[in-house]
Parts: sequence; C-alpha cells; structure tokens
Amino acid sequence: METNRRVFQVDRKDICYLRYTLESYDGMAVVRTIDPHAALIEVSIAPGCGSIVDQLFEDLRKREGLHIKTKG
Repeated sequence: METNRRVFQVDRKDICYLRYTLESYDGMAVVRTIDPHAALIEVSIAPGCGSIVDQLFEDLRKREGLHIKTKG
C-alpha cells in the first residue's frame, strides 16, 4: 500500500498548528508546505489512516473553526 497524498488550503496562521497536530499522532501523517503564500499544504497519510485524518480535520473545523479546504 502506498502513502496517500492530499492537498489542502488552510489559513496561513494555521499551517504550523496543523503540522504539529497531525504529526503528534506518530506515524499517521506528515505535513509539507507547498506554497506558504497561498497556504497550500500537502498531507502524506499512512496507509489505513485516511479516515482518521478526515475525522480529525472535521473535528478541527467544527470545534476550533479552522478553514481546511480540499484542493484538486
């Protein structure tokens, strides 16, 4: 199984927070900033962890008001 890569657009001020939050779940996902000005990040998700990342992002949207948009 391969790592699943997804691109998201977030608020610039939230890039670091998202990186630390995702990477605190050891081995689940790694975040890379593609374009800091456009606030585009790439999330490399370990096999079998896609639904967990989806749930985490949904929770961050609802509870903390983060703007996380899936891109292409």
